[in-house]
Amino acid sequence: MNKIRRTAPGLYLLIIVLGLTSLPLAWADGAKIRVGVLAYGTVNWELDTLKHHGLDKKYGIELLINKMAGKGASAIALQGGAVDAIVTDWIWVSRQRSSGADYSFVPHSVSVGGLMVRPDAGIKSLKDLADQKLGIAGGAVDKSWLMLQAYAQKTINVNLKEKVEPTFAAPPLLNKVMLKGEIPAVLNFWHYTARLKAAGMTELVSVEDMLPVLGVERKPPLIGWVFSEKWAAANRDTVTGFLKALRAAKNILATSDAEWQRLRPLTKAANNDILVALRNAYRAGIPASFNDKDVTAAEQLFETLAKYGGRDLVGDSNTLAPGTFWAGFRYE
Repeated sequence: MNKIRRTAPGLYLLIIVLGLTSLPLAWADGAKIRVGVLAYGTVNWELDTLKHHGLDKKYGIELLINKMAGKGASAIALQGGAVDAIVTDWIWVSRQRSSGADYSFVPHSVSVGGLMVRPDAGIKSLKDLADQKLGIAGGAVDKSWLMLQAYAQKTINVNLKEKVEPTFAAPPLLNKVMLKGEIPAVLNFWHYTARLKAAGMTELVSVEDMLPVLGVERKPPLIGWVFSEKWAAANRDTVTGFLKALRAAKNILATSDAEWQRLRPLTKAANNDILVALRNAYRAGIPASFNDKDVTAAEQLFETLAKYGGRDLVGDSNTLAPGTFWAGFRYE
């Protein structure tokens, strides 16, 4: 039996304030695994599928889902021992490992967004973005924004930060103002990009299309499940069962259109066109593999992100920290 992990009173209160809705204090015992996910995140579609089809029981785990108010709350919950695993990006994992933590990453999705433009905005190339407002989700060190800057530098030799008017806002707000015609171009996350495509907006360039130009040989995983290596070593069967259950849920979502109709209320798709766009984008993001080549692609991308994002993004290390990607679960 694992020992109880204690959380400092102040941290415990902060986690509650930031949005953890259920907070088991004990470290995962036996087959239990406590995950922290954003209340509005697309990973809920997969977890709902997993639960609905009894895949947790099939693979010998008890999945306890804690809904979080934001990305910061998820990180705090993991660091404080309130949950065993969260979904985040491997940049955060590498930065934590460089500071002495032992978190490790297993891919959840390779889905990427893209640069969307209004068809009536007259934007046919990156050069046409000059002096235009560009909506950006995720902030000044958002990975897609950094990649777009690098892509523009390499393809048209332009410092995009100096040519456009960056407008940072929440993803749903960016979609709203773009559809109202208040902004001509938006760089948004994959599921918001899918909604814009369904609404008739045009993709000027996808993040996936940028990768070869940036010297990245294949599409690397971008977000994934993150947990402590020490915890994983002590709960190896539980972690493996959880990851297998997730793969099985992905397989259902990859092959069953009926499952997406069942999930429609959870996706908040206003019509079938949006549901189909979300379904297709999700399926395109299912990792086909998790092997050394995928890790190499992440290392290649890290170089570009470190160059353009600097210390604000990667911290003190300009190289991907060893062990960022968990070696305990690989597939071809």
